[in-house]
Amino acid sequence: MASSDRSTRTHAGQVALRFVLMIGVVSFFADFVYEGGRSIAGPFLETLGATGAIVGVVAGLGELLGYGLRFFSGRISERTRQFWPMTLFGYFVQMAAVPSLAFARNWQTAAVLIVLERVGKAIRNPPRDVMLSHAGKEMGIGWAFGLHEGLDQAGALVGPLMLAVILACRGDYRLAFAALAIPAVVTCVLIVVTKFLYPRPEDLEPHSQEMHAAGMGRSFWIYLVGAGLVAAGFADYQLIAFHLQKHGVASAIWIPIFYSVAMATGGAGSLLFGRLFDRFGVTVLIPLTFISIASAPLVFLGGFNWALVGAALWGLGMGVHESIIPAAVATMVPQERRPSAYGLFTAAYGIFWFLGSAAIGFLYDVSVQYAVIFCVATGLASLPFFFAVRRRADG
Repeated sequence: MASSDRSTRTHAGQVALRFVLMIGVVSFFADFVYEGGRSIAGPFLETLGATGAIVGVVAGLGELLGYGLRFFSGRISERTRQFWPMTLFGYFVQMAAVPSLAFARNWQTAAVLIVLERVGKAIRNPPRDVMLSHAGKEMGIGWAFGLHEGLDQAGALVGPLMLAVILACRGDYRLAFAALAIPAVVTCVLIVVTKFLYPRPEDLEPHSQEMHAAGMGRSFWIYLVGAGLVAAGFADYQLIAFHLQKHGVASAIWIPIFYSVAMATGGAGSLLFGRLFDRFGVTVLIPLTFISIASAPLVFLGGFNWALVGAALWGLGMGVHESIIPAAVATMVPQERRPSAYGLFTAAYGIFWFLGSAAIGFLYDVSVQYAVIFCVATGLASLPFFFAVRRRADG
């Protein structure tokens, strides 16, 4: 009997792993598209006449909607228990928005498409993350999110590099955006195939005895404030790219390469962070927050070499945002509340991100140093909340 149980669990773990890998491949091509687009969106907006404040507000508004709307997509998916329809629709919207930037003739049109891409991500992320969390209960929450993020970031590495080659050869932003239509179509095909191969990922998680829990728990709310402060102080790459070009720190060709370096470090870090999270829990966020904080002074105040180092650290921080921070939510709430928890968490997270991005953009137009001080201060302010969550977990 024991041998049979082990065989069943081994098979379930293998199925969970295959599902995570399949979603990871989808994310590889999706990130190829939207991270490739994001790597040149800042300089593209500048060519259309945008200022630093406009870039900051557009990026922040995109993150506000990209996270804020997840509250509704999370609630809807929890109420219907149908995770695939919203996931598919979100991917389709996102994959249509980025190549369409090739047709934008002013910064206002480009801004709408940049924000629309974030809206698509908002629609599909909570149900997708819930499906990943179900698989993670079989193979380790941190490892599931970390492995997915590693594949995700690999696409984010390749996409900007391809755009850097196009810009080096042709110097044409519109051609670069148009080229992203090919991986966008591949993404849409693969996510549909995944839906038919794994129609009910929730079946991957063993039945939980912890049913009908009423609330999210105190640790969840403390953690939300800490994570929100990290988000507020995390500069968007659009503003970083804007700065690199405006001050001549890096050329238009090097800016997407910087982004590729960031995505490479983020992807590699996610694999390690995922394993560390499964072993040490939320404690790993404390040193990782210091790494994230260090990126702002380097990218905004350093020359080429230090800015490149800062971009690598920024990528590690982005890996934390996309893998470890959401993974921790699944450990703090009961299974049946997980969709709402992800929606609520990421909605509040997005509000913090928007307010922070707007503040960083306005401060940047006044003084680069003021923007850096804000980034560092908000990051440091998050640490007491992570320590508090760690103490509650230890207790």
